[in-house]
Amino acid sequence: MAKAPLVTPVLIAGCILLMLGFAVRASFGVFQIPIAAEFGWARSEFSLAIAIQNLAWGIGQPLFGALAERFGDRRAILAGGVMYAVGLVLSAFATTPFAMQSLEVLVGFGIAGTGFGVVLAVVGRTAAPEHRSMALGIATAAGSAGQVFGPPVAELLLGFVPWQGVFLIFAAVILLSLLALPLLRSPGVATRAELEESLGTVLVRAFRDPSYLLIFVGFFSCGYQLAFITAHFPAMVTELCGTPDPGGLLAGLGITTTSALGAVAIGVIGLANIVGTLTAGWLGKRHTRKYLLAAIYAGRTLASAAFILLPITPASVLLFSLVMGALWLATVPLTSGLVAHIYGLRYMGTLYGFVFLSHQIGGFLGAWLGGRMYDLTGDYTLVWWIGIGVGAFSAIVHLPVRERPHPATTAAAAA
Repeated sequence: MAKAPLVTPVLIAGCILLMLGFAVRASFGVFQIPIAAEFGWARSEFSLAIAIQNLAWGIGQPLFGALAERFGDRRAILAGGVMYAVGLVLSAFATTPFAMQSLEVLVGFGIAGTGFGVVLAVVGRTAAPEHRSMALGIATAAGSAGQVFGPPVAELLLGFVPWQGVFLIFAAVILLSLLALPLLRSPGVATRAELEESLGTVLVRAFRDPSYLLIFVGFFSCGYQLAFITAHFPAMVTELCGTPDPGGLLAGLGITTTSALGAVAIGVIGLANIVGTLTAGWLGKRHTRKYLLAAIYAGRTLASAAFILLPITPASVLLFSLVMGALWLATVPLTSGLVAHIYGLRYMGTLYGFVFLSHQIGGFLGAWLGGRMYDLTGDYTLVWWIGIGVGAFSAIVHLPVRERPHPATTAAAAA
């Protein structure tokens, strides 16, 4: 009997959607200074817009997961893509903080409809069991690939058109990504018993399970750290890092300003994350996922502490970006794979969606606190140390998770 292939049309389509969607999503930190400079906004105003976007993304994730399971994956993704594009177009015409912050709700829901929750559930259901962890890693790495070129492209475009024009270009990119939808066909992979169980029954069971709650709480710090760095690291580098050496290696690569270095740093994170997520997907098939997650959070904690304690230079920025990038989204294939392993595939989109809500609550606080604390203290030091603390907490909280199929899932599989 021939082995099922790893690379399928569904995986290819999922990678396209995640890559282009996250190319746009990862670029918002690049607009932090240009938007504040044009309107004279406090740093916290646009930070709150990004924070609201993260929170709306989190709230929308289980909703779009449930929509996909009720009406079909492609319809849910189509709705999300349209909301994403419309939100970007309307945001381009926002001239007040309230207008920008309100419209980011629409963008956040759009990201939820085209992001990890829905797409990874489709990829997970269609992948053969022996390839599932790796397929989830590849799809997650595609999001990282978008992060490699998204911020630098945004920085480049800002040299030719105002930020409003870049938003319009990005809206067109999101709509073009929907051309991959015909490839995204998800067969029903569930037992009869799983199909007969209601979503409510499965959700009640999950939230009564201490392991699910630990996974839920542990994912908080991932969102906090990622949202803070995505939203504020380019501005932090621009203001705190020494100017790149005019005759040095960075200048030879075209990095002649700290703003360019900040944008490139986000790209480096994305580049390293391609390797990190693929490695996490490969390791997730061979080792205990909860221990891998604990190691990733511990590694982030140590890297962040070393970065803030040592002098911040162009070299340290790129080194930190490389290390943090290797650990950036490596949590996603492991966390989503852990949810699928314990609770089955039937309602994976919704169950992972609720876990991802915790991630985005952390994202809201990371993005908003970054701007708020900057306005109060003039730097990002305190909010950086908070991120280090919650990272250490997540490293510990994953250890008690019981990594085996829930008894009800095992019974359903046997039916």
